[in-house]
Amino acid sequence: MPFIDQMLERLAGHAYYCFLDGYSGYNQIAIAPEDQEKTTFTCPFGTFAYRRMPFGLCNAPATFQRCMLAIFSDMIERFIEVFMDDFSVFGSSFDNCLNHLSLVLQRCQETNLILNWEKCQFMVKQGVVLGHVISSKGIEVDKAKIDIISNMAAPTSVKGVRSFLGHAGFYRRFIKDFSKITHPLCNLLAKDVVFHFDKDCMNAFNTLKCELTSAPIIIMAPDWSLPFELMCDASDYAVGAVFGQRVNKLPHVIYYASRTLNDAQLNYSTTEKELLAVVFALEKFRSYLVGSKVIVYSDHAALRFLLTKKDAKPRLIRWILLLQEFDLEIRDKKGSENVVADHLSRLVDENHGEGQILPLNESFPDEQLFVIQDKEPWYADFVNFLASV
Repeated sequence: MPFIDQMLERLAGHAYYCFLDGYSGYNQIAIAPEDQEKTTFTCPFGTFAYRRMPFGLCNAPATFQRCMLAIFSDMIERFIEVFMDDFSVFGSSFDNCLNHLSLVLQRCQETNLILNWEKCQFMVKQGVVLGHVISSKGIEVDKAKIDIISNMAAPTSVKGVRSFLGHAGFYRRFIKDFSKITHPLCNLLAKDVVFHFDKDCMNAFNTLKCELTSAPIIIMAPDWSLPFELMCDASDYAVGAVFGQRVNKLPHVIYYASRTLNDAQLNYSTTEKELLAVVFALEKFRSYLVGSKVIVYSDHAALRFLLTKKDAKPRLIRWILLLQEFDLEIRDKKGSENVVADHLSRLVDENHGEGQILPLNESFPDEQLFVIQDKEPWYADFVNFLASV
């Protein structure tokens, strides 16, 4: 499945859009005759098998998405984005978008792909995609979903709190200090805690609704021709990071991120925690940063010298080796100037967690060192002999 954030960023910033909706969805894909028996189900009238792909199969979403990508393989990321049966066509001008629409509709005719006419929108300047409003200005929270939240009554059970946090958490990238705001509500989700929706919980509930109602617009999508900036900081019990870019010398925030430390990481030294904040940020935004210039700001000057230090701790050396795949430049930034990242790293959480957030991972996927040998290989004598001949 495609990454929603990356797809929205590619869609944002265009002049005109066409939003197409597929008809019948999964049922347009036929099941191979030899595989139909695998979908057999039992009912009072006997056993039956599907001839068309139904909803509910574990591989159905990936199969349908792969089919759509195969149909529009030469158009995706150029002038169309596909998420399941939602096709978003865009263009820099009216004529440009109209030309792209004609190519997409022609492809639908060639592949017998049926569209739902009632749900399609043509040549509009903005539209709703996956709960976000996309326009030439950027990405904005869907006002319809905000109205539902703003008129919502306070939850009366753990299930209601979890449902509200899940709904609001969908837009956490738009909300600064999301973890701090939701802290009283997250405490209600802990095991063996008596549900008591007190004044602090009500204040958090109302504050979160207010923040969602006034959620800011992301002015522009990330510009891949410009370097990315990471502002990282660590406190005694958490790490924080701000991910953004500098456009026309003005900072543009894309994401806020923070994470509390586990019991082992709480015992790290200051330098280890500061480098761990960098590791956390690079892992969090890895899909953006690989292959791009990255400028890391930190108020811990020692980080600049760790990359060339040979006698550091084994843990620090391992992290430094993991950072080699990035084009990094570490710069000093005074703590008084690094206020946002500093604040994110100091969010108080007595339970050392953020509800259902997974623990901080210190390693990157498929980038682990399993063994290092510091001895000459068995063929060294042969190489020396051939070199001397």
